[in-house]
Amino acid sequence: MGKLKVVNQKAKIATIIQFKDLFMIAEWQKFYNELFGIKINFSNISIPERKKGFNRLIIVAQGITPQQIYDKCAEFFFCWKCTYQNLDECVYSERSAKNGSYAVWFRKVIEPDRELRSLSANNLKKRGIVGITLEERLLMELKYFKETGNHLDRKYITLCSGSRYSNGAIPGVHWDSVDCELGVGCLSPWFSNFGLRSRRAIL
Repeated sequence: MGKLKVVNQKAKIATIIQFKDLFMIAEWQKFYNELFGIKINFSNISIPERKKGFNRLIIVAQGITPQQIYDKCAEFFFCWKCTYQNLDECVYSERSAKNGSYAVWFRKVIEPDRELRSLSANNLKKRGIVGITLEERLLMELKYFKETGNHLDRKYITLCSGSRYSNGAIPGVHWDSVDCELGVGCLSPWFSNFGLRSRRAIL
């Protein structure tokens, strides 16, 4: 009887988690419909297994590009980027939604992962740590802003180690509280300091 109770409790917890995931999926469908005019059904999307502490789900819709997301951000708040080029032409990510939508988990925190402080993009790659892409970081910013009216990375810079510019540099994203604008910078793949941190991705 005791074992049955444990099994039932585990099943109940699994059901609650699944319900939360379904709610988040529905929120992302609404997000794309309202902001981008994209009517998309994510009911069949594969959701990675959630790990403890990783509660922020990001869904990248098929066909969405970094420049599209950047332009949408610019409709709601000031933005700048370190290049005059279209981001779609100069940014390459380890994963994209070119051939289909995908989902990824991150920690639900305002600042980037403290455990990844002072690690360059090349250091992260050597350690096998999968980091956030520029597309995922911009979507995270936009959704967080629509939910709260606030911004991420007000103290530190998110190193988008899952993306690179065509010249090999790494995008870095942060909110400039002085000028009240979102910045998309350009950093050496070897550069590191205490205030530069990536966000670990769970795929």
